[in-house]
Amino acid sequence: MLISKRAGKFRLPVSIILFLVVLSNCSGGEKFEKRELFIESGGARIAVMAEIASSPGQREQGLMNRKELKDGNGMIFVFERDEMMSFWMKNTLIPLSIAYIAYDGRILEIHDMQPGDLTPVRSSRSARYALEVPQGWFERAGIAPGDRLDTGALLELN
Repeated sequence: MLISKRAGKFRLPVSIILFLVVLSNCSGGEKFEKRELFIESGGARIAVMAEIASSPGQREQGLMNRKELKDGNGMIFVFERDEMMSFWMKNTLIPLSIAYIAYDGRILEIHDMQPGDLTPVRSSRSARYALEVPQGWFERAGIAPGDRLDTGALLELN
């Protein structure tokens, strides 16, 4: 490979420049769209800013390798149909809570998950969505099973 020096500056071959551009665009993960979602709980409307994981690659990546996630933020996993779900915490560095949510937005159950734990956290019933947030956020926000996620902002993703 030839790298020339002209007038005190290095010049790289075009093939190397193109390789570096492609490499810089490969961040090791997929990009996530964000949407503000609302959960109805006891007459209150609680907002959560959620990244949307709707493709298989996005769902596989999830919140892996994140160093922080602030209250009021999370990730919603959107599936095409109702199914039994199972999540684990491989390469996940922060403690999370997960809510399994029915097609109509009803929160079915909430579980806490520990960083790096490879033990599957399974839903007890079929669900359409899973919402991960910082551990304990559902409780701090007053959200419990039976409350409802407004799924209107997610319907076109199914």
